[in-house]
Amino acid sequence: MNRRHVFRALGRTVGLAALAVAMVGCAGVDAPMETSEAVQSTDYRLGSGDALRVIVFGEEQLSGEFRVDGTGKVAMPLIGDVTAKNRTTGEVEKEISTKLSQGYVRDAKVSVEVMNHRPFFILGEVRNPGQYQFQNGMTALSAVAMAGGYTYRAKEDFVLITRGNDPKKQLRKAPITTTVMPDDVVRIPERYF
Repeated sequence: MNRRHVFRALGRTVGLAALAVAMVGCAGVDAPMETSEAVQSTDYRLGSGDALRVIVFGEEQLSGEFRVDGTGKVAMPLIGDVTAKNRTTGEVEKEISTKLSQGYVRDAKVSVEVMNHRPFFILGEVRNPGQYQFQNGMTALSAVAMAGGYTYRAKEDFVLITRGNDPKKQLRKAPITTTVMPDDVVRIPERYF
């Protein structure tokens, strides 16, 4: 075998090895596409770690700032624990008002607002991966911007996302314009070519 044949054979072997490595690497991003049902509704659902401001009109001693604890409840004066996990602020307002109206405050008017949302997480090919504070209206692209932008190896046409409200924690492929919610884990995959 002359030199030319050896280099040609070696080139094919290296080329096939590179192709095999690329195919194995791409297998890591072979997640199913996210369906429209997986994207959360526009109503923000409360969860552990959210900080709330509760105002009971005309009752300053019952008003204040409260945090949703690890069990998904808010400890309120007089009425005790109020379930907040997976509920909207309107639903929590209604429960607080109902409980206060049962012998504590006549015709209680209550307002609940989120002061600080729980975080989301971004990993992979971004400059500063980690935990970041959620902001209303976020997309995966704005999450990338918060994390310092893409690295030079980033695959920029889609993201891999695990939804915080998904009990199965299934990894799915989603467009870069997908909505990001608290507790979501966004991963920017690496490109191989």
